Amino acid sequence: MKSLTKITHLIIDMDGVLYVGDKPMPCLKEFFAFLRERSIPFILATNNSTRTPQEYVKKLAGMDVKVSPTEILASGQAVARLLAREYPSGTRVHVFGMPALKQAMMDEGFVVADENVKLVIASMDREVNYQKLKTATLLIRGGARFIATNIDPTVPSEEGLLPGTGSMIAALETASGEKPKIVGKPEPTMYQLAMEQMAAQPSTTAAIGDRVDTDILGGQRAGLTTICVLSGSSSRVEAEIGKADYIFTDIADLLHAWKNELRSH
Repeated sequence: MKSLTKITHLIIDMDGVLYVGDKPMPCLKEFFAFLRERSIPFILATNNSTRTPQEYVKKLAGMDVKVSPTEILASGQAVARLLAREYPSGTRVHVFGMPALKQAMMDEGFVVADENVKLVIASMDREVNYQKLKTATLLIRGGARFIATNIDPTVPSEEGLLPGTGSMIAALETASGEKPKIVGKPEPTMYQLAMEQMAAQPSTTAAIGDRVDTDILGGQRAGLTTICVLSGSSSRVEAEIGKADYIFTDIADLLHAWKNELRSH
């Protein structure tokens, strides 16, 4: 059996793990205090590209948790970083998504445009309409490379599971006849970028998530220890079928188990 005491780095999902909507999970502040006390570096890695790192910092500050923008990696940033290694600064891209995704692309030197583009970067757009779907579809059909931040079908909220990025990607895929390259979880790319940033090794890094089909599967593909919490999307049965290394009710349950394990050593 793997040991929590051997974990030196963490890659942590946010929605459904640290909070649901604007409601923080029990022991959220204590969980981060524990990581700081133990000097365990972490990256908060989320498929949700609708907020900038600074906006995530502000959201968590409202829950009495202090993190740095450098400790956050959203799928939009991961896409931008990855593509910046392949395409020169000034490459024209079309963004089907929220302002935060456009900002992530511009931060890496891309020019956001609606015509003569090499890439269509697609994600969640809470203001989606027919015109936006039409523009992106025609660009993909015209030869632009189709990139998706993720294909999460739903996103957890206080109201229940809401339509996620995957529902929008499905519409574009159906209309364009093209399958996108996916960068976010369950692909291992985000985990690899996060480990690179922390100079971490897979053998001593754990992924914490609430979705078996993205967080846990992505962590497994990256060779990490996987910790599934049942406070978001997936059930215990799904976590067991998905072979998560650890299953906890929530981060409070994980924190309690981790402290107990340290005391017994």
